[in-house]
Amino acid sequence: RLKEALPLQLKATLLAAHALPPEFKDDRAGYLDLIVNELLPRVAEEGLADFVDVFCETNYFTVAELERVLEAGAAHGLPGKVHVNQFTSIGGIQAAVAHGALSVDHLEVMEPADLDVLAGSDTIPTLLPSCSFFLGIPYGPARELMERDLPLALATDHNPGSTPSGNMNFLLSLACIRLRMLPEEAVNAMTLNAAAAMRLEEELGSIAVGKRASLIVTKRVPSLAYLPYAFGQDHLDTVIIDGRPVREGAALA
Repeated sequence: RLKEALPLQLKATLLAAHALPPEFKDDRAGYLDLIVNELLPRVAEEGLADFVDVFCETNYFTVAELERVLEAGAAHGLPGKVHVNQFTSIGGIQAAVAHGALSVDHLEVMEPADLDVLAGSDTIPTLLPSCSFFLGIPYGPARELMERDLPLALATDHNPGSTPSGNMNFLLSLACIRLRMLPEEAVNAMTLNAAAAMRLEEELGSIAVGKRASLIVTKRVPSLAYLPYAFGQDHLDTVIIDGRPVREGAALA
């Protein structure tokens, strides 16, 4: 419905394996069976999702459960994305890479082995600093990931439980202030690399001939660095989607 209602290029992800619903608290196997045997086939058949996702973490879903869901997703044509290493490192990154996951998100807790396996893969690391800010947990190792020449992406993780904000201006400030990223690095991570994490890099993520004319124009600022520096301010002036302005000044169409 959102794809029909909005002029944006949206991608949907089936993240049923996030936490056990109350009605399945004593039937873990039953919930996994429901995801693999009922939800995934129907979602794929009706074209309701572009990816399948799992929260692989201590007290949530195990590495073996992650592998089962990713294998089922692949069988139904849904590439994998994984939320992992938010609190502990339990082998989820290794499993995600082995199953060809497009991206791994969170990564607040990273061991040397996790960095090594990512560096030898095509899986895109995605940090979620707004979540770290809200929960008061460590921030992901942006500089270490970039030093491995990995295409680091940034996202808000906008959700009612751990990140009740989709503010991209604030995300840019957090990236520079807390992740120690340069403004140019942070913007690249929020645009081109983020597009790649959704398989949209050929259409979006940079202003280039042949790509969709979807971009923003800021208010007049002295430099790119001013955007993260003046945190909390609305720097946005114009939003253009597919060549059509949808917001100009204070108006939102």
